[in-house]
Amino acid sequence: MIQFDTNAFLMASQFRIDLFGELRELIGSYEPVVLLDVLQELRGIARGAGKHAAAARFGLALSEQCRIVESGDDSGSVDERIARFAEYHGGMVVTNDRDLREFLLSKNIPVISLKNKKKLDIFRS
Repeated sequence: MIQFDTNAFLMASQFRIDLFGELRELIGSYEPVVLLDVLQELRGIARGAGKHAAAARFGLALSEQCRIVESGDDSGSVDERIARFAEYHGGMVVTNDRDLREFLLSKNIPVISLKNKKKLDIFRS
């Protein structure tokens, strides 16, 4: 299972990468999952104007390829919910958010992130 954070969907547009194609190339087949909390963040960003909002709208379109799941937890930040979901269900998290990446790695959760602004790579603690 591969879980996506808000930043993962934004980076697809910002860095012009084929997010799902890159993932297939990197790890083969996988089940894409997105927390409802992440979609709510994307929807909020998408309501704005400018490049960031356009990237969020593109990300929402990409998210339609994912299975949407409830975090089952209303406490803490969305990043903390992502981490708890990954700890409980396993899998990896796709993000380009440096703080979230470090937080996940400190919990021994593998992270897929952009390397050199070109290709996705797997980071492990």
